[in-house]
Amino acid sequence: MVQNVFASVSARYDLMNDLMSFGIHRIWKRALLDELAPHADMHLLDVASGTGDIASRFLARGGGQVTACDRGSQMVEAGRDRAIDRGMLSGIRWVVADAEALPFADASVDAYTIAFGLRNVTRLDQALAEAMRVLEPGGRFLCLEFAPAASPWLEPLYARYSFAVLPALGAAVAGDADAYRYLVESIRRFPDHEALAERMAAAGFAIVKHKRLTGGIVNIHSAWRV
Repeated sequence: MVQNVFASVSARYDLMNDLMSFGIHRIWKRALLDELAPHADMHLLDVASGTGDIASRFLARGGGQVTACDRGSQMVEAGRDRAIDRGMLSGIRWVVADAEALPFADASVDAYTIAFGLRNVTRLDQALAEAMRVLEPGGRFLCLEFAPAASPWLEPLYARYSFAVLPALGAAVAGDADAYRYLVESIRRFPDHEALAERMAAAGFAIVKHKRLTGGIVNIHSAWRV
């Protein structure tokens, strides 16, 4: 179902990201890359890569090699086409695969990122276990994700925008209100930062932390494989 949702909006996915976040998603992704601190020897696995926003930013900031992995073939194709249009002909490997069953060897990447994708996996704990498995010792895990609730002062506006504006915007721009209604519902069902931290620790991650962005609308969840 999730795969079909994103396939239906893949052609307007990047435009919708800009419209529904007023462009602030670019600041959130910049903050994620600040935490990651890419360097030339780093191999990044970006899961739920969409059209490759994190992957392209990683390379632009001096990262070495990135594998962009998404379950939706339409998203991967759109990302690959966009990268070619931008002249990014090397450095990115595009893979269609599920976050819960990654086709990569144990301890094979230096860093794992997942931006606005962890809430869409069917079995969250299995996805975390896979992230742990593919990271080498000393590897970094970073998840950028919407919070189920914003700070109290912002929550009424956040809820009204989420449930009323986003589906209408999805219908008008992407031709699919249901996809963006699902998006809102998936955010509200996602664990809060404390519950997610417990599950990350249960998967074996250490030094589990989170950073709040934009009034708590978004969090960066970080951890290490030791």
